[in-house]
Amino acid sequence: MMPREPREVTELYSGVRRALDMVCENGIPVGNCKHGVYLFYDYDGEPIYVGQTSEELRVRIRRHLTNQRTDAVAMSILDPFEVAEIEMWPFWDIAGNVRETLNRAEFTVYEQALRQSRFDAVLNERQVTPAETMTLPPSIRASILSDELRRQREHPDIRIARRARTIAELARRISERQVTVGIRRTLLAQAERLEWLARTRLEEIENG
Repeated sequence: MMPREPREVTELYSGVRRALDMVCENGIPVGNCKHGVYLFYDYDGEPIYVGQTSEELRVRIRRHLTNQRTDAVAMSILDPFEVAEIEMWPFWDIAGNVRETLNRAEFTVYEQALRQSRFDAVLNERQVTPAETMTLPPSIRASILSDELRRQREHPDIRIARRARTIAELARRISERQVTVGIRRTLLAQAERLEWLARTRLEEIENG
């Protein structure tokens, strides 16, 4: 009998589950936390997407990376193939206004991500709500790929092809409908990331 899914798919699902099952200091898996903020990184350690959730980190992150039923994925803003690591900040007990706390936490992570980024940009399609920054709880960061799967996916020629396809699909969607300025900024960020990757690959071959 043929397996139901390719090995690459089953390994991805296992990796996401393994990351979400990592135990916090309170002995509870991080994915079980209802409120939290998360950050995706690509194969270069570049921060690429920031989000928050009030429906469990497990539910929200799985929707991004496995079910592919979020606006960011549907609009070809975020390619789940490019996500190599996730970092999560769980908020187990929030005193006061939950939305305000999560907005502050998301903006704090967003500001940190911009400082880490060589492009001074992430791929969020919407503007992260400006807020007063705050001290974040301890985070958990994990790779979601096996060593073998990561080696397959992170080859620069494969990434260049994937990124070019993502850009083409995003540009097509922009041409077919009215979109926010944030989505157009995301297209530019994707193009800059593609240019850097293609240039780095060319230099590597020329100097090799």
